[in-house]
Amino acid sequence: MCILQFNDFASRRQFLKSLLSVTAAGCIPSAITSRADDLRSRPLIGFSLYGMKSLPVMEALKVCSDIGYECIELAAMADWPCAPETLSAEKRRDIRQQLQDRHLELAALMENLPLTVDDEKHRHNLDRIKRAFELSSDLAPSQTPLIETILGGSPDKWPMLKEKFVERLRDWAAVAAEHKAVIAIKAHVAGALHLPQDAADLVRTINSPSLQLAFDQSHFQLREVPLAEAWKAMADRTRFLHVKDAKGAPGAFQFLLPGDGTIDYVELFRLLKSTRYSGPVVVEVSGQLSSKPDYDPTAAAKKCWPVLRDARQKAVS
Repeated sequence: MCILQFNDFASRRQFLKSLLSVTAAGCIPSAITSRADDLRSRPLIGFSLYGMKSLPVMEALKVCSDIGYECIELAAMADWPCAPETLSAEKRRDIRQQLQDRHLELAALMENLPLTVDDEKHRHNLDRIKRAFELSSDLAPSQTPLIETILGGSPDKWPMLKEKFVERLRDWAAVAAEHKAVIAIKAHVAGALHLPQDAADLVRTINSPSLQLAFDQSHFQLREVPLAEAWKAMADRTRFLHVKDAKGAPGAFQFLLPGDGTIDYVELFRLLKSTRYSGPVVVEVSGQLSSKPDYDPTAAAKKCWPVLRDARQKAVS
């Protein structure tokens, strides 16, 4: 008789790894298979290496894995450690192996590709998207490549930029479709695209499965949009979540670590459960914090993990 034990806070990664061992032994009680189904449907909790620029990539992956994170986001912008142009074939193999060895899923690649650029820069950005998808495929060949990015501009320019955004995003979606991949665009409190309903309307207008949404309540909180309202507007097209807190107002704000503000993460995970969202939920440490002289990326990651882990557990209990 095989007995598999686990506690309430065992990560999906650890549990499913244990499940494989009893599967091989040919003895899987129904209670265990039900638990496995439950864990597979939970959103993965991750950390964005956007908040770990000072650490070598391999060390950052080790830190995230040791803490308990289940997925990671790599920053692929120019001049960052995981920019595609800086990673040789050997380095890509090493990162891929590290991800496998540490049971970390690659949630996404972060880019920063503003649409408010001239035609030459737009073509350059399309090339960057292609290279990012190629990198993602090299690092996680069994997963659908996903890039998330903000779009630039300023809030007051949204009415005049909307049509241009549609035109440019159609080009992005075409590139993503060629690579059987997804681009998730993110509204930003200080960007032209800054409200959840506008974000939802934008992707519905383009109507491509390769163009979806990235959700980040911190930006909508600063716009005084309640969490449930924002999620209702964006849920059906959201494929990626960033989490962080914020305080202030659109013209003067400060981003915070999850748990240092007033966003209710138990409510967030309950909303995710109610709409069957099972994608990544990834901590994004703002540059406002990571650029401070006393910022410690490891300490930040350790602080955020229990906030999200406990909220996810409470949401399903």
